[in-house]
Amino acid sequence: MTEPLVIKSAEFITSAAKPGQYPQDGLPEIAFAGRSNVGKSSLINCLVQRKKLVRTSRTPGRTQLLNFFVINGAFRLVDLPGYGYSKVAESVRATWGPMIETYLETRENLKGVVHILDLRHPPTPDDLTLWSWFKSKSIPAIAVLTKADKLPRGKWTPLLKSAAQVLAISPAEAVLFSAETHQGRTELLEKIIQLMGIDA
Repeated sequence: MTEPLVIKSAEFITSAAKPGQYPQDGLPEIAFAGRSNVGKSSLINCLVQRKKLVRTSRTPGRTQLLNFFVINGAFRLVDLPGYGYSKVAESVRATWGPMIETYLETRENLKGVVHILDLRHPPTPDDLTLWSWFKSKSIPAIAVLTKADKLPRGKWTPLLKSAAQVLAISPAEAVLFSAETHQGRTELLEKIIQLMGIDA
């Protein structure tokens, strides 16, 4: 399959907690959401083919602000704080919900969300709550089932079908992904380009 988009540049722009701190231009944005330990940073780094664009940590819950990255000078990826990690201080977690919700509900640049789930486990209650919230707000969302490399290939399809059924989508709407092997990278890039409506 041909590369749908050549990543020529990828750079961190800013971190933000409130609308006044967001980049003030019209570039389209795709947000990335997922549990704190689901491999969100590794997925973004794989997607843009940069090993250290997004810092990865052995301690989940380190992303505590909205982090904006500009790609090819043409669009942005926005890394949202992970959810569901109990060891993060309650006071910190309490600020994440409103911060993320404000961004998702008010940001005109937002074209959609990549919702990252772990292929090895059924969607959690937190996963389902967020997925349902996207649908209720009519925010386009792509379900990405990552860590496929951790499982035998024979288990991929049954687990994909099972997760798709829980999310009430067709298996073709979800993406099987592995940051280690780049499985699903091209497919995910294609879906992101379609959401943004940009020319690759």
